[in-house]
Amino acid sequence: MSPTSETAHGGRRLVIVESPAKAKTIKGYLGPGYVVEASVGHIRDLPNGAAEVPEKYTGEVRRLGVDVEHDFQPIYVVNADKKAQVRKLKELLAESDELYLATDEDREGEAIAWHLQEVLKPKVPVHRMVFHEITKDAIRAAVANPRELNTRMVDAQETRRILDRLYGYEVSPVLWKKVMRGLSAGRVQSVATRLVVERERERIAFRSAEYWDLTGTFSTGRAGDASDPSSLVARLNAVDGRRVAQGRDFGPDGRLKSDQVLHLDEANARALAIALENASFSVRSVESKPYRRSPYAPFRTTTLQQEASRKLGFGAKSTMQVAQKLYENGFITYMRTDSTTLSDTAVSAARAQVTQLYGAGYLPDKPRTYAGKVKNAQEAHEAIRPSGDRFRTPAETGLTGDQFKLYELIWKRTVASQMKDAVGNSVTVKIGGRSSDGRDAEFSASGKTITFHGFMKAYVEGADDPNAELDDRERRLPQVAEGDALSAEEISVDGHATKPPARYTEASLVKELEEREIGRPSTYASIIGTILDRGYVFKKGTALVPSFLSFAVVNLLETHFGRLVDYDFTAKMEDDLDRIAQGEAQAVPWLRRFYFGEGDDHNAGVASGAGNGDGDHLGGLKELVTDLGAIDAREISSFPVGDGIMLRVGRYGPYVERGEKDEEGHQRADVPEDLAPDELTVEYAEELLAKPSGDFELGADPESGHQIVAKDGRYGPYVTEILPDGTPKTGKNAVKPRTASLFKSMSLDTVTLADALKLMSLPRVVGTDAEGVEITAQNGRYGPYLKKGTDSRSLENEDQLFDITLEEALAIYAQPKQRGRAAAKPPLKELGTDPVSERPVVVKDGRFGPYVTDGETNATLRTDDSVETITPERGYELLAEKRAKGPAKKTAKKAAKKAPAKKAPAKKATTAKKAAAKTTTAKTAAKKTTAKKTAAKSSAASAKSDE
Repeated sequence: MSPTSETAHGGRRLVIVESPAKAKTIKGYLGPGYVVEASVGHIRDLPNGAAEVPEKYTGEVRRLGVDVEHDFQPIYVVNADKKAQVRKLKELLAESDELYLATDEDREGEAIAWHLQEVLKPKVPVHRMVFHEITKDAIRAAVANPRELNTRMVDAQETRRILDRLYGYEVSPVLWKKVMRGLSAGRVQSVATRLVVERERERIAFRSAEYWDLTGTFSTGRAGDASDPSSLVARLNAVDGRRVAQGRDFGPDGRLKSDQVLHLDEANARALAIALENASFSVRSVESKPYRRSPYAPFRTTTLQQEASRKLGFGAKSTMQVAQKLYENGFITYMRTDSTTLSDTAVSAARAQVTQLYGAGYLPDKPRTYAGKVKNAQEAHEAIRPSGDRFRTPAETGLTGDQFKLYELIWKRTVASQMKDAVGNSVTVKIGGRSSDGRDAEFSASGKTITFHGFMKAYVEGADDPNAELDDRERRLPQVAEGDALSAEEISVDGHATKPPARYTEASLVKELEEREIGRPSTYASIIGTILDRGYVFKKGTALVPSFLSFAVVNLLETHFGRLVDYDFTAKMEDDLDRIAQGEAQAVPWLRRFYFGEGDDHNAGVASGAGNGDGDHLGGLKELVTDLGAIDAREISSFPVGDGIMLRVGRYGPYVERGEKDEEGHQRADVPEDLAPDELTVEYAEELLAKPSGDFELGADPESGHQIVAKDGRYGPYVTEILPDGTPKTGKNAVKPRTASLFKSMSLDTVTLADALKLMSLPRVVGTDAEGVEITAQNGRYGPYLKKGTDSRSLENEDQLFDITLEEALAIYAQPKQRGRAAAKPPLKELGTDPVSERPVVVKDGRFGPYVTDGETNATLRTDDSVETITPERGYELLAEKRAKGPAKKTAKKAAKKAPAKKAPAKKATTAKKAAAKTTTAKTAAKKTTAKKTAAKSSAASAKSDE
């Protein structure tokens, strides 16, 4: 029955979705008789603290928000910021005859629907409405074919939520006590952090090996063309039948893995090249094999994140935010999916476009199907594809910017998945010659030709390694036969050095987590976001670099909570949670086993769950966090650098130290927090120790009581205050310590408490002008300046910051603003040094809004970014994305502007017309701003995380 026919009989139906953007789109498809409202994400969750727990609960229940003594009963509370929305939903429900719960069709969406039902307590019929694309036909079909709530999915999600609460609330306080306040641990985030730390350990332990080989350019002696070149380049493969060592033959210790290969050093390589100068060469063998490459499967969540990172430079979080908008506005199917399956309708649409755009010759006889590769995939969704039964080409969508780019990527991949294989030939040619000293040298060259590009006409997958050869790359070799004589045009000597394993990027970390079956693919973006936000990992370009803080955290977890960060154990937990979702295991016995342990009375008779399967007694989480006496806080935060120097992670950050504090000759120096751990060599540590450094305690602020210290940072000496334990460092109530750079005339060993308090009093309000606009004196990275609204004026010296009067400031503003030689407008925010350009990055206010710049590249802040919240890592990411795009192309409109067109003299517009034009422009701008804000709220509201 269609929605229209249902509503014809009267009645009002309330449809609740998760985001306002989705509500707006769906409302247009359902028409009158339906009220579509958003829950704006979760409306109810576990309490964030004891203050939110109802008074009837006491003890551990108030701390955990879970009653572990009574079957792990969760205590749910309506989120404070959702109470108004809940009231609105209840009012709408009171005026409705039916309720449709139309949240997303996955575990978390099912849980939101259940919470809505529990909180709203509807007295009218309730239907679960599910869909995986937002099109008119899909929405109407969902209304006509509702189902019941899936309680197994709800239970599975609830178990995950309880497990993650117990893990986080029990382990995080250990980190607060033994490492630093404000840290967090999580079932997947801690394992992801361990992966990044382990890779850095490998880089630190790595020892590079040098090896040499030869490259020969050989000529056939005939004229060539594009299809049959006259020469080829081949690399030395063997000498006297012994294979020449390449990078893969060396271990991480810099030694050869086998003595069966020949390790050429520079001297031997040069001697061999000289001995081969007049050698005669001939083709020894030509091996040709057919080449065939099949299309890649349509996107699922993780492969979309990986490709968007490789091709577009998007982070996992940015990819999901853009995909969310595309989904909510009806352009693509649901973007959180483990499936690579396409519906019959989608296959037909893709095949139709293959024929239309590329011709029947590119269409296989039968539709292609793709088997799922993800274990225990939770959704019955399709792969991520363009929505509808006819795919819109990117040009037809009207999309722009990031949404256009991501849609184009999805569209190309989907269409390509229904195209023919690429075919061709791969060829290996071996060339031999004998040197003047009697040694036999064999060179080898490989080529590939593609005779039919097939799906590659539409799409070629990217690679994590920037030096990797993509699938569509051809290498044509001359047409030669065994025995053909060749002449050596050049024999060059090449030196190489082995490289440490590459750091993870967001794309490769997502791939690693998925291959190890750790966590759920739908939550990887939020996991990476968490470890970046917590300061466990930071970015250098696209590489994920662990902080020294993460080394201390992982060291503690590995040493005292090894099972909780064990890769196999974490993957097995995921299996167990999936078994609960499938009804093969029960949640409460499993949670008892995890929390209280195998041998506890609470767990008598439980035969399955969170164990390691080796038959040994396994203590539960509660037992692990009870005995903290064995954890030596100093030991787990100390790492040897060499030559008696230790790296320590202290309360105020990392530092290097030689000797003990009370010993003679003791040295200590702060380490830049954004220094990559593998860059902390003995030599660099010695440089740091040679500088005056450390935390110079200056005394307590008489007003606040906070200790004031002077420190040497990456951008010079500064003073800051130490906030008391328990001060929130993240979230809405976060408190940032006052910080100020020292004046050029000051130094760490001479600055006083009075100096520090004076510096931290900046910016200083000088006064207000005649119009009431405030004028302040501020100190920036580029020197002292005055600021009035958006108008900034440089000051001659730093002392003026405290001495300048209002009259003097007004006199400066009365003068015309100097151009050219005048100092540039001070930045809105300073972010640090870009890891790629190695130039300072700042946030500036431009004609089209705030943007980040390193002086060479500019990148406008996105809708979800703000000057107040943008991090250095996010700034570097925006610049990296802008560089990847290359210089902006001139549009047709811009080109047209340059060519003056001849026009008839225009009549002057009346004052009324001008005023009307201005009003229209202002209204349009206001509407665009409102739309952007709504979209940002919608995207934020529907962001999801299982861990």
